[in-house]
Amino acid sequence: MLSKDSNTRILTKEEYPALLQSSRFAPRQLFVKGTLPKDSTTKIAMVGTRRPSLFAEDLCKRLIKNLRGTNAVVVSGLAQGIDSFCHQAALNLGIPTVAVLAQGLDAPIGGSRGQIAEAILEAGGALVSEVPGDTPSYKSAFPARNRIIEGLSQTTVVVESKAEGGALITANFCMQEGRELLCIPGDLTRETAIGTNALLRAGKAKPIWAPEDFADLCGAVRDADYTLAELHSTGALLSPEANLLFNKNAGFSRTLEELQKAFPFSLPALLAILTELEIAGLTHSRDGLSFHFCSAE
Repeated sequence: MLSKDSNTRILTKEEYPALLQSSRFAPRQLFVKGTLPKDSTTKIAMVGTRRPSLFAEDLCKRLIKNLRGTNAVVVSGLAQGIDSFCHQAALNLGIPTVAVLAQGLDAPIGGSRGQIAEAILEAGGALVSEVPGDTPSYKSAFPARNRIIEGLSQTTVVVESKAEGGALITANFCMQEGRELLCIPGDLTRETAIGTNALLRAGKAKPIWAPEDFADLCGAVRDADYTLAELHSTGALLSPEANLLFNKNAGFSRTLEELQKAFPFSLPALLAILTELEIAGLTHSRDGLSFHFCSAE
């Protein structure tokens, strides 16, 4: 369905990406320029303050660099600061990215943000908004925009945040939907770490301790990962216990403690099942304490 601008499509809910279609915060309609990613990709919302620390740009680059060789897509809001850093890093590293705007897609976007928007479309990504035509951005449109960022994504990552701000609104939407919420721990004296540290202290988010863990924590599927379907095509079979453990955790990272709480296996039995999955190529671990499960598809 086309709007007056032939480059802009209007999607109904039935045409939304699966995650947004299932979101309790899905808008009534969605305007899109460019190409939305397939449902089989792993959409990761990356959000944060408009006035980040001096180290934030490099941090965003290091996180997104870990997504290379995976099916990840970076979703953000094209604001100054963390959003723009994430979009630009994704573009530089060849990672698909989607920008959700708080204005109409035909309204002008100035400065470096406009250049990033053009680059996103040129790279095969997408610009998205629920605001029609050339409607300019207005204050109440930004929290509404944040719910779409979260709704499109299976995982939300708060990179930096002050005590209040749009990133924390996005995090709240994520918690209400019960989706994965991750945060970067920060220096206790740094203003832009107050929000992330508060979420971690309250147990509302999981920490990202190292950029090397980023793709696994977000559930991104690596090109080298097996899927259960591929394993079955070889004629290999898993034990019923291994099938149960894998099917309940496919696409996510879990700690050994989390698995012990969720399943009625003794520790020796659990470790034996994890070893079976590792040999099959369906899970891997760097430290023996946290395990990434490959996709089921």
